[in-house]
Amino acid sequence: MNDPQLHPPHSLSRRTVLKAGGGLGLAAAMTGLDWASLTPAEQALAAPGGAVKLNVLFIGAHPDDEASTLAALGQWNEYHGMKAGVITVTRGEGGGNAVGLEEGPPLGMLREAEERTAVGYAGIENIFNLDGLDFYYTASAPLSYSVWGGEAVLNRIVRVVRATRPDVIITMNPSAVEGNHGNHQQAAMFAVEAYEAAGDPKRFPEHFAEGFSTWTPRRLLRTGANGSGPAGEGSLATGYTPTVASDVVFGCWNGTFSERNGKRWSQMLDMSRWAYVSQGWGSFAPGTTDPTKIANTWFTVIHSRGPVVDPKSGNDAALRGAALAISGGLPLGTLIDVRPGHFEAVPTQAVPVSVTVTAASKLAGGQLTLKAPAGWTVSGPVSVPALKQGASHTATFQVTAAANATVGTQVRVEATLTSGGASGTSFAQMRVAGAVEASVKPLPEIQEFRNWTAALGFKHLDVLVPELFAVGQGRTRDLEIVVENFSNQSQSGDVAITMPSGFAITPRSLPYSGLAAGKTTSLAFKASNTDTSIPTANRPANKGSWPVGVHATSSLGSADRNVTMNLVPTHAVQKAAVAPVINGVRGADEYPGEPILVDTIWDGSPMGGTNPTISCKTWITHDDANLYLFLQVKDDIRGTILPKEDNKRQRRTDSVEIYVDPRGTAGNTAQTFIGGIFPSMDSMTGAPGVGRDRDNWQGEAHITAPGMQVAVVMADTTEAYTGYDMEVKIPFSVLPDNLDPQHVGFNVVVNDSDTQNKAAQNRVGWSTFPGMRADPWRWGIITLDVADKGAKPKAPTLPDTAARSVESPQSILQSAADQVPLGGFAPAKHDLKILSSSISGGSVRVALQTPRAGTARVYLWDGSKVLGSKVVKVSSGRTDITFLAVTNATGKGKGDLNGSPTAPVLAASFEAADGVTATRALLGGRS
Repeated sequence: MNDPQLHPPHSLSRRTVLKAGGGLGLAAAMTGLDWASLTPAEQALAAPGGAVKLNVLFIGAHPDDEASTLAALGQWNEYHGMKAGVITVTRGEGGGNAVGLEEGPPLGMLREAEERTAVGYAGIENIFNLDGLDFYYTASAPLSYSVWGGEAVLNRIVRVVRATRPDVIITMNPSAVEGNHGNHQQAAMFAVEAYEAAGDPKRFPEHFAEGFSTWTPRRLLRTGANGSGPAGEGSLATGYTPTVASDVVFGCWNGTFSERNGKRWSQMLDMSRWAYVSQGWGSFAPGTTDPTKIANTWFTVIHSRGPVVDPKSGNDAALRGAALAISGGLPLGTLIDVRPGHFEAVPTQAVPVSVTVTAASKLAGGQLTLKAPAGWTVSGPVSVPALKQGASHTATFQVTAAANATVGTQVRVEATLTSGGASGTSFAQMRVAGAVEASVKPLPEIQEFRNWTAALGFKHLDVLVPELFAVGQGRTRDLEIVVENFSNQSQSGDVAITMPSGFAITPRSLPYSGLAAGKTTSLAFKASNTDTSIPTANRPANKGSWPVGVHATSSLGSADRNVTMNLVPTHAVQKAAVAPVINGVRGADEYPGEPILVDTIWDGSPMGGTNPTISCKTWITHDDANLYLFLQVKDDIRGTILPKEDNKRQRRTDSVEIYVDPRGTAGNTAQTFIGGIFPSMDSMTGAPGVGRDRDNWQGEAHITAPGMQVAVVMADTTEAYTGYDMEVKIPFSVLPDNLDPQHVGFNVVVNDSDTQNKAAQNRVGWSTFPGMRADPWRWGIITLDVADKGAKPKAPTLPDTAARSVESPQSILQSAADQVPLGGFAPAKHDLKILSSSISGGSVRVALQTPRAGTARVYLWDGSKVLGSKVVKVSSGRTDITFLAVTNATGKGKGDLNGSPTAPVLAASFEAADGVTATRALLGGRS
C-alpha cells in the first residue's frame, strides 16, 4: 500500500512547506508539492486559514461508512475539482477490532486514523467526527437517536453543514428496510433533516450568533439503489433499472483511470478499503481489473432542488445542476423545488403541487410547466417574474391521476423552468393510492419512521419498507389491521384477508363505516398457523416470507396490499424435577422433553445432509428461578481460540449465542438478554468465555449476569475434533424484565469458524431470518411453567464513554485549519493561542492563552502518534504547561524532535460549557 505511483516526486521538502505554513505566503510555498504526500498533521498545518467550502458532504455513522463512495468522490475531485468532506457521527469505538485489543476511545482514535488514511486516497481532507457514542449493532434507529442525544446531534450536523456549505449531501439509506443498521438509518435520517433544516432560519438560530449563516444544499443522494444496474466500461449509457419506477439513480464508473495515481479508481477503491484494517478489511481480495466487469457506484436521489440531467449522461451526472453547471442550462445555483401537497394521488382527485424557483443570480422572467404521467391532467403553465439574486417565486399546480392509474405504482411529476433561453427540470415523487387501503399495523419503530417521513414530506422513503408480522408455529395471534382513507370524502366498505394454505384468519372480512377523509381506523382479526408441518424460519422455498393479501373496498373502488408473514418456531419447556448440575454432562433426568434443533442455516454455506459441518441440539428446562440449557454442538474444525482478555463479540469464531426476550414484546435488543459464550479461551481446554452482547447490559458475565454459570466438555479429540457439549444456567434475575410464561422470545445461534482470522464463516440457528439478530419479534417462542409477575422492565446499561474530538490530535489539527468547530459543537467566543513552545531534555514547555475558564489539552503529535500530552484546568489568560515527550532512541526519523522530515506539531484544544476551540503550531513556534 506504499505504492510510489501514488506519491510522485516533489521539489519541496515537508519541512520547508511547514516552515512556510507559519507565515502568510503559503500558497506559493505549496506550488510543486503533492498535497497527498503530506501526513494529516502536515496537511492541517499547511492548509490556508478560513472556513472550508465543500462541494460534497457525506454523512454516515461510523468510520468506513463512506467507503463505497470513494472511487466516485476521488474521480470527482481529480477531474472536476470537487472538494468533499465526511461527517461521521461516531468514531466506531463500539465495533470490532481485528488487529488488537483496543476498545472504547482508543479504538475510536485508531478508526479515525484509518478513516483519514482511506479517504485521503480520494483527496478528502476534512472529516468531522461528532463524538456520538458507538455502542453495538442494532437495527433500531430510535435507540440510536436516544443514545446519541437526538436533537443535539442534529444541531451539530446542521452547524457543520452551515459552516462547510456543501452543494450535494450524500448519505446512507434512511429507510427502515430489512437489515438496515439502525445507526446507519439514523445517521441518514439526520442527513435528511439537516438538508431541510440548514436553510431554515427558524432552525437552530443560535448558529447565527456564532458567525454562521443559513445554507440550502441543492441535492440529497443516498448510496446504492434498489434494482439492477450493469457493470463495465460504457455501462452508464444503459442506465440503472430501479425497483421503484419513480427513483432517479445516478452512476459513476469505478474503472475510470486516475492520471494522478497512475491506476484505475477501482484500484484506488481497493486501497481505501484496505486502510480499514481494524474492521478486517485489510484481507479483502482486490477487485476485478477486467474493464467489462468493473462496477459502477450508484446513487439514488432522495431530493433535488437543483435541475437534474439524464442519469445516463456521464460519471459527473449526479453533480450537474447542483455542484457543476449544466451546459447550456440555467445558472448554477438556480433552484426548482417541487413539493406535492401529499404523496398519495387518488385517481380522479386533484392534488396541489407547489414549485418554488429561487434565483442564484439575476434571473430573467420565464415560464414554469409541470409534467405528469400520460393520462394524468395538470393545470397549465405559469409565468415566473424576473428575480433578483436570492429571490424566490412559488407557483401551485393541480395534478390529477388518471381514472385507470394502477394503484400502488410510483410516479414522477417534473417541473421545468424556461428562462432567458435556458431551461432546467426538477421532480418530485408520488404514489397512486386507492381511495381506502388497509394493511397490518406496523411494528412501533416502523410506525415511528412513517410518522417521520410524513412530517417531513418525504413519504416516498416508505415505499420499500416491508409490512411484516410473525405468527408462532401452531399458535394464534391477534392481528390489527389499519384502514386509511386517502380520498377527500367519507368512506365505508369492508376489508378481507387472504391467507396461504396452512394458515387461517378469523373472521375472513370485517366492515368499516363513516371513515372520514384522511383518517384511519383499526379492525381486529386473529391469524393462526393450522398446519404445524410447515417448516419454520427461512427453511421453506419462499425463505419464510409468506404472502398475505389485504383487500379493501370503498365507494370509489377497491385496493389491494400485500404483507409478509413469518412463521417462527415454538417449544413448550418442561419444568425440571431436580435442578441440573452445571457440569457439562446431561444427566438422565435433568432435561425432560425433546431438544430443539439448531441447524437451520442463517448465514454461510448450505450444511444439510446426513453429516452437516455444524449443527446443534439444545435441551431446555427451568425451575422457579433459573433457565437451564444443554447444548450438544457438532463441529468438524476448531476456529481460532482467543485470549481470555478478548472476551467480546462472539461471532468472530466458534461460539454460542442465547437470546431471551422475557415478555416477547421487545422492540430492539436493548430490551433483551443475549448471552455469548466461547467454548474455550487461551487453549482448547481453557475456561469458556462468558459475556453479553448487543443487549440490555453488554459485557463480561461476571459483571453483567451475576449467577450465570457455564460448563463445557470438549468432545474426544484423540483422533479428530468433533465439537463440544455446553451447559448453561441463566438466573431469571439477570433478565431485563419479568417473564411472560406464555410468550418468551427465544433463540439459539451457533457461530462456526474454520479459520484462524477471527471471522465466522457459517451461522445456524433455531429461528433464522435476515436481520434476525436485531429483530426480537422474529425469534422463536417458548412457554414456561412459572408465574407471571407482570412487566417490570430494566433500563438498558449502555457504554458511557465515546471518543471525543477535543482529545483527538487529528481532529484538533484539522479544526484549527478549516475553522469548523470540534465535534460540530458551538465554537468558543474567543480564540485559543499557543504563545510559545520549546523542548529541552525531553520536556516540552507550552505557553497557552485561553479564552476563559475551562479545560485545555495539549498534544505533541508526530503525524501518527502522540509523543506526549497534558490536560489542565485553566482560567482566562496565560497558562504555562510542561510535560514529558517520548523521542526515538536514534534521534532520527519520524518523530525526531531535533529536525526530521516530519516535524512534530503541537495540537491544543479548549472546552468550556459554552464552546470549544482548537489551535496548532510547530514545536518551537506559536499559533
